[in-house]
Amino acid sequence: MSFDLPWLPGGTVYGTLLNFRREFDLWAPKMAQAPYQAAPKAPVLYVKTANTFAPRGAAVPVPGEVEIGATLGLVIGSFESNEAVASASQAQSAINHEVDVLARVAGCVLIDDLSLPHASYYRPAIRWRNRDGFLVCAPAVTPLREIDIKALKIEVRVNGAWVQTVDLSTLMRDAATLLADVSAFMTLQPGDVLLLGTDCLADGTRPRARAGDRVEISAPGLATLTHTLAAEVSAVRPPQGAKAPSGGSADTPVRSVGAYSS
Repeated sequence: MSFDLPWLPGGTVYGTLLNFRREFDLWAPKMAQAPYQAAPKAPVLYVKTANTFAPRGAAVPVPGEVEIGATLGLVIGSFESNEAVASASQAQSAINHEVDVLARVAGCVLIDDLSLPHASYYRPAIRWRNRDGFLVCAPAVTPLREIDIKALKIEVRVNGAWVQTVDLSTLMRDAATLLADVSAFMTLQPGDVLLLGTDCLADGTRPRARAGDRVEISAPGLATLTHTLAAEVSAVRPPQGAKAPSGGSADTPVRSVGAYSS
């Protein structure tokens, strides 16, 4: 009998915004406007908190339509200080620098970085990205040596129908560059995960799904990720004068809890 459990992050998960050429170009005219006045020079990051972590097969509770965020996660392995990573490029060629930087990566994993639809690109609110179960993870990490990240194409299907191909050759910062740039200002710990970012469609939107849909994310050489979406359970307001369920009141419903499928 096997007691192996699906993989979940063991540290902090950092998402990356505006790391695909198409979306960056679409947003470029707005970047010169207030309050920023210019395009970002460093990676734009956000954190996915532990309540978002969900395994393959999860039935993620959603309040309505959600945006699918197919991406690749770099799982950080051996410890190395940010100073060592940042200085590597000064002592070695670009090719050796890439090898040195990626040596910190224990492996890669497919991720669905779900979000509620929103218009903000620099500072997406936590309530849009960090709902329970909004980071669904493939069941296993693949060693970096077994895949070519730069040539990788991630396929996204909803209910069996193709909706998107995410081409990692169109990244603004490839895996090594992103990791080096992030390591220049903070030290990633073993078990942390750095997401390479999610891409938009040609019209600037992202693929969407709703309760009852089945999402499948796959790429050559990587463990496939599948999960479903379920209607978020909300407490029904009791009739006037009726006793509210334990833990809530007529004015403060019991907090909803999402279910997971096997």
